[in-house]
Amino acid sequence: MAPIPGSGLAKGLAVTLRTMTKKTVTEQYPDVQPDLPPRTRGVIGLFEENCTVCMLCARECPDWCIYIDSHKETVPAAAPGGRERSRNVLDRFAIDFALCMYCGICIEVCPFDALFWSPEFEYAETDIRDLTHERDKLREWMWTVPAPPALDPAAEEPKEIAAARKTAEKLAAQQEAQQEAQPEVQSPTEPHADEQARAAEQPTRPMGESKQQTDQPRQEGDA
Repeated sequence: MAPIPGSGLAKGLAVTLRTMTKKTVTEQYPDVQPDLPPRTRGVIGLFEENCTVCMLCARECPDWCIYIDSHKETVPAAAPGGRERSRNVLDRFAIDFALCMYCGICIEVCPFDALFWSPEFEYAETDIRDLTHERDKLREWMWTVPAPPALDPAAEEPKEIAAARKTAEKLAAQQEAQQEAQPEVQSPTEPHADEQARAAEQPTRPMGESKQQTDQPRQEGDA
């Protein structure tokens, strides 16, 4: 069946009339800031204390936009007779956001939780060279990282917490068993309960009378 001439125009006008009566949802940016979800991929923040310079993020980056420099330092032995060990010290950590494709691979592969997503996105520059953020700038972005969402009450307990809880319960059970196995030691200053009961049953003697006098019966006519 051939379409009726002008039916397409009528449908278009009907859509226009329906939307004309609805309230607009246009946000007046930048006067009104958008309400972004917490997992928005805006910019990457660096938590420098967790970085061990493992270079895993730089190796896995498909754009090679992460630059890391470090050096090794010798740490003296913690105890006499111990061995010295060496550790990596971070000198430079930079991300070129002019090359970054915001894939998030560097954040996912980091085994020590040193990289985080921040929803901030207003960091445009007039010079492309300023889009390379050094570690000081990346550290500032950490203050804009939102807190993680609360755990689902029905979710499984994390393995780390479960292992720590089981270890604590095992130690508590061992301490209770040791306390039950140890015999109760009576204090030398406190008499036994049986001795206290026998002392309570004996009659009290008047002051000034000896034990022999109290044991003999009193005779009539005694003063």
